[in-house]
Amino acid sequence: MGWVTAGAYEIALDDGRVVCRNAAGRRLKSVPAKLTDDPAVVGLRQLAEWLERHEQQCLADVERWMVRSLPVPRAVVTRVWPDPAWQAALRDVVVTGPDGEVAGFLRDADPEHGLGLVDLDGDTVRTAPDVLRVPHPVLLDDLEDLREFAVELGVEQRARQLFREVWHRPAAVDARSTQVEEYAGGSFKELRFLHGRATQLGYRVRGGHAVCSVLEEGSTAEARVWIGDYDGYEETETGPLTWAGPTGRALEIGQVGPVAWSEGMRMAAALYAGRDVEDEERAA
Repeated sequence: MGWVTAGAYEIALDDGRVVCRNAAGRRLKSVPAKLTDDPAVVGLRQLAEWLERHEQQCLADVERWMVRSLPVPRAVVTRVWPDPAWQAALRDVVVTGPDGEVAGFLRDADPEHGLGLVDLDGDTVRTAPDVLRVPHPVLLDDLEDLREFAVELGVEQRARQLFREVWHRPAAVDARSTQVEEYAGGSFKELRFLHGRATQLGYRVRGGHAVCSVLEEGSTAEARVWIGDYDGYEETETGPLTWAGPTGRALEIGQVGPVAWSEGMRMAAALYAGRDVEDEERAA
């Protein structure tokens, strides 16, 4: 933590916030009001805001690699690893090699020595594949075993890969159907509440739908849940979950891939969870 002069005081960033000490070196409980507009204080606060946005963007990028199971060049990972924000987002994610087999938990990345991993035997190994992937958890055959192993290792994933909620398509589901009603009918007193919940959860809203786009096997599928597009103060409820292909045409459930299914169900369940439960209880 480096200290910067601001008037008769010194300021620094500590865990994302501006702190201050006096000329005697005693740290103060807060930054004096008279320093609010000091250029050094303003600059540090702007830096703190930028760093927070940067951390969020790094995490969002890693999660996008995961949701889309995108191939990531090793050179990219080794290039960004020295950045603490990137390192925090990438550390301990499960990676697979070009063959799709789980290689281990990512612990280090170096241009000269390649990737440092903890493999499934608990050993620290080095590997240097040209390309790696951060697979979506629904694609991991031994997900429960990996979760148990992660707990034993004390793994804490910021990208929430292993402990992300997953849904597997039931074998008995009608493959010719085009929608899922499981999370439809969740009532909200006002449309703006449901709209706000969708955006807070990180989903885009377009044409009255909350949408989640997934790239899978080279093709895009968009999960959609109807939330309404009329007066924001009117009552609304969640509609059925559907999927659309690259052209916007509705997909049959049998055409929906495992990642698109899981992410669509995850979105629908999360929206439904915010429904007005009191109204449901009164109606019952």
